[in-house]
Amino acid sequence: MRLGLALGYWGAAPSPHFLDLAVEAERLGYDSVWTAEAWGSDAFTPLTWIAARTSRIKLGTGIAQMAARTPTATAMHAMTLDHLSGGRMLLGLGLSGPQVVEGWYGRPFPRSPLTAVREYVDVVRQVFRREKPVTLDGAYHPLPYPGADGTGLGKPLKPILHPLRPDLPVLLGAEGPKNIAQTVRIADGWLPLYFSPTADGSGLYAEPLAAARPGFTVAPLVQARVCEDVAEGLAPIQAMLGFYIGGMGARGRNFHADLMARMGYEAEARRIQELFLDGRQAEAVATVPAAFADEISLVGPRERIADRLAAWHASPVTDLLLTARDPLTLRTLAELVL
Repeated sequence: MRLGLALGYWGAAPSPHFLDLAVEAERLGYDSVWTAEAWGSDAFTPLTWIAARTSRIKLGTGIAQMAARTPTATAMHAMTLDHLSGGRMLLGLGLSGPQVVEGWYGRPFPRSPLTAVREYVDVVRQVFRREKPVTLDGAYHPLPYPGADGTGLGKPLKPILHPLRPDLPVLLGAEGPKNIAQTVRIADGWLPLYFSPTADGSGLYAEPLAAARPGFTVAPLVQARVCEDVAEGLAPIQAMLGFYIGGMGARGRNFHADLMARMGYEAEARRIQELFLDGRQAEAVATVPAAFADEISLVGPRERIADRLAAWHASPVTDLLLTARDPLTLRTLAELVL
């Protein structure tokens, strides 16, 4: 397995240590560093700063939200950073959910998410290949724009910039079974938000991943912390899960809650959501099972983490994208995995 550093997105202000962590990860032999975006910091700008201070580590958006940019604009960002970094860009994309797409970006959430994602990736790859002017007869991302409210003067265009890599990797964040199956067909890799190496044995991921071609990347986000007290180490993970499962979605449509339910915790997922949406956030967090938080993370003393890594090695995972925020955890995982 390879290791990646997942820096996520910023809170109220930039993290003062994100650049130092990325530099240390490269020194330790990590393969990649990833940034994210929600409704604050963007995913591409921090990677540019990291690219300027590093020379080898790959630079991934994990994830860039599709609603934030047209597919051609996203392709421009990726090609530009790929040139500036000497070919280190990894383009991770995700659809996000209705609350963010409609509430923050002011765009309708697609009635057919699979079609919207497929069209987006199609356009991005056309830009990367630069074989001919980009066109798409699509429902969500048509080019040129065909709407009656336009001028009708739209012209198919080919990017001025020659891509450094026409096959620049595209990875997708996907949670539902159909989304994962499509990801295997159209992308170079999958970025799971929650991944349990034990759940793979139950067939949750086995069927879609069986169709993956050689070299397909499976790179889950894994909360990691080296500490003596396991319960203490799991507490912030449970808090994060309470927020995502309880509040990152509407009562009847929360992709994170649905995923937790499919992973064997349906009653708990629905209770967490009910409590959170009723304004009882502390109770929602307290309802998150420690077993679930533990299943999708690597927390505890060095020896415990070493034992738990065996299940990850036996799974289809190719890369662990670690959320570590301290040099000790970064170094320990490098020693154990690399």
